[in-house]
Amino acid sequence: MSKKITLKALKISQPIGEFYTASIQAKDLVEISFADVRRLAKDQRDVEKYLGIQRPVSKKRIKDLKKYILSPDATFPTAVIVAIDERCAEYEDGTQLLTFSSFNSENESDEESIPYEKIAKVIDGQHRIASFMDDDGNWDPIYDDLMFEINLSIFIGADIPEQANIFATVNLAQTKVSKSLVYDLSELSKKRNPLKTCHHVAVALDKEKSSPLYLRIKRLGTATPGRKKEPLTQAAFVEALVKFISADPFNDRNILLKGGRLKTVAYEELKKHPFRNLFIEGKDLDIAEILFNYFSAIRNKWPNSWAAYDRVGNLLPRSNAFKALMKFLKEDVYLDIAKENIGIIPSAAKFSKYFESIECVDDEFTAAHFVPGSGGQSVFLKMLRGIISIQDMIEK
Repeated sequence: MSKKITLKALKISQPIGEFYTASIQAKDLVEISFADVRRLAKDQRDVEKYLGIQRPVSKKRIKDLKKYILSPDATFPTAVIVAIDERCAEYEDGTQLLTFSSFNSENESDEESIPYEKIAKVIDGQHRIASFMDDDGNWDPIYDDLMFEINLSIFIGADIPEQANIFATVNLAQTKVSKSLVYDLSELSKKRNPLKTCHHVAVALDKEKSSPLYLRIKRLGTATPGRKKEPLTQAAFVEALVKFISADPFNDRNILLKGGRLKTVAYEELKKHPFRNLFIEGKDLDIAEILFNYFSAIRNKWPNSWAAYDRVGNLLPRSNAFKALMKFLKEDVYLDIAKENIGIIPSAAKFSKYFESIECVDDEFTAAHFVPGSGGQSVFLKMLRGIISIQDMIEK
């Protein structure tokens, strides 16, 4: 059973998208960010890798903060900023209740589970959180009788480029943090890297009116103001697409940021990362066009389900189906079409041939056949590959 915590939270709308603000007991914040804060002492996290910085925890600063917390006038008035995976968060507009819970991946899925202590990725405020921990990294019992709430800003479903942008912007604006710790954001924005390319492809396909993904992608895991429904998260899009481009996007980013060049790769490497040479050659529009044609073929195969993205239980337009479809494209479809000519842009008609033999029809995309979560994703992928049929599922 998933462990949960529920907070009263306000939804904030700003140009970047929607995020939430809430107060949380210090002990609860330590519990949901425990693993993230602990690893700061010895390892770089994704945000730091993306920005090209090292931000080790200062033991002296933590020691000073511990003394301060026990003083009679202690206060942390500014917000700790965290990023939460959209699979671990649920917000109710009516009650304004925001619930965090662990995510348990089913055995047949290749998705990683997210335990309770890894729910929150700390974007800013790691020293304040660590100051409530003992030497072993657990909640320090010296604070058991202390009532201390933390002001929390929560970004749900932010991909790595978004998290890095938030981190860099916050820290560049604060004099208490040395600017030498943060790579110049304007310089970073000029350089290409695999994650940023995936981010831009997601934005482009979401904005293009003729795109099969038009107005369907949530920028921060929550609905964009003015839109009725967005079934696909940008984080899911970026995480799936980057696997087509790079085995180590952070290393690629470091090479490009230092003025180096990536070398085009041979066929064996392209079988693992089929869009790598397109990225290296700067053909981001070609990557977008391939996805445009591929998902157009899916829209043509199941037009009613694709259009009914607000229908309860309809798997097809959602993130889990997207992940399965991207895996199918990467491992089964694109290489079969391209053969030795990896990098070509297949038409929607060519992609459509890979869906012709699938007997599943529009009204069969239901929760009864494809359970919500990673289980439905796994079953859908097996159906795409012809391992099981919709009739097999019905007979179960």
